[in-house]
This record gives sequence, C-alpha cells and structure tokens, in this order.
Amino acid sequence: MHNYWPEFFTVALVHLLAVASPGPDFAVMIRQALCQSRRNALLTATGIGVGILVHVSYSLLGIGLIIQQSLLLFTLLKIAGALYLTWIAIHCLRAKAGGVYVETGTPAPQSGVAAIRLGFFTNALNPKATLFFVSLFSVVISPGTPVLVQASYGAYMALATGLWFTLVAVFFTLPAVRKRFNRFGHWLDRLMGGTLLLLAGKLLLSTVNEAVPQSGSSPGTGL
Repeated sequence: MHNYWPEFFTVALVHLLAVASPGPDFAVMIRQALCQSRRNALLTATGIGVGILVHVSYSLLGIGLIIQQSLLLFTLLKIAGALYLTWIAIHCLRAKAGGVYVETGTPAPQSGVAAIRLGFFTNALNPKATLFFVSLFSVVISPGTPVLVQASYGAYMALATGLWFTLVAVFFTLPAVRKRFNRFGHWLDRLMGGTLLLLAGKLLLSTVNEAVPQSGSSPGTGL
C-alpha cells in the first residue's frame, strides 16, 4: 500500500480543489444551512457525500468511460441535471420575507429523507462531477492500481466531501450567522435560486452547442 501514497496525495489534492470550488452542491448546502434546521443541513451534507459513491462506483466499473464516449448518454445526464437544478431554483425563487430559519423561528417543513435526497441527487446528477471522476480515474489514477486501492480512494473522497459540507452546515447554522442573514435572507434564497437557474441554463446551452457540431460528424466522435 505504501507504493500508492504519492498517488493518493495527488487524488486528495485534486479532490480538495474540486470540492472547495463553488458549484451546485455548495449553493444547495448554503441554502439548507440558512433555511433549515442544523439536523437537516447535516443530512443534506451526508447525502452529498453518498452521492460521491455513485460516481466512484461507475468509474470503477468502467461505465464512466462509456458515458464519456457516448454523446447521447452524457446529453441525457446533462438534461436530467439541468431539470433538477431548475426545480430547486424555482423553490428558492419563491422564497418570501421571513422565510429563513433562525434559532427562534420555525423552519419550513422538510423531512430528514427529503434533506438527504436533496443532497444526494444534487451531487449524483451533476455532470461536472461525472467529468471530474471519469478524468480522475482515467488520468490521475493509474490503470494498474488495484481496484481495492481505487475503491479506498473513492471512500476517502466520499468521506472528505461529507465532512467538508458538514463544516459548512455547522458554520452557517450558528445562531449569530443566521441572525445576520435574517433581515435579507429571502433575497439570499432568491440569489441562490438565480445562481442555480444560471447553472441549469449553462448546462442546457452547452448541450445544444455540443450537439450542433456533432450533426455532421461520425458517431464515434468524442466529447
């Protein structure tokens, strides 16, 4: 195992840069932390971490390469991701004044299952996450690395992702932080909705732009 430490540190560094960058996961996590209870925010962070395992699983099985080479499959994944982000965005844009949860208020009703499901599908349906893991397992991680070692990399990334968003959840559910957002929290919610809507539009636009050049090319052309 000691022979794979350099590779592991490379994977850990690349993953750290990826998970810390703003994206759908971060936007949804901030909204959950400010609009829901700490319990639900932590469950959403757990859901995001579990969603990582989906990407790890198909990368280990080699399905990721099939998705990378199939324009149709990747297009369907992008559309599904864009529609899901749009659905979340609509809920954010409908936020009303006083709707942001604070320690002395009552949060909008959301079950624990719904909180986990939100985090899971936000990550699992993120096409950028698909590209990241396919690239990671085909470029950074050597094909000669045992599957068990590769699986341990994946388990680490799922755990690290869950821990990162747990820290985000804990920070933004602090009473002092929430109270600062209380007066204009619904505008922040709408801003998150607008951001997610732009991300969804960007996904759909990139899908259209990639489909146009492919109309005159052979089916075997890569992404």
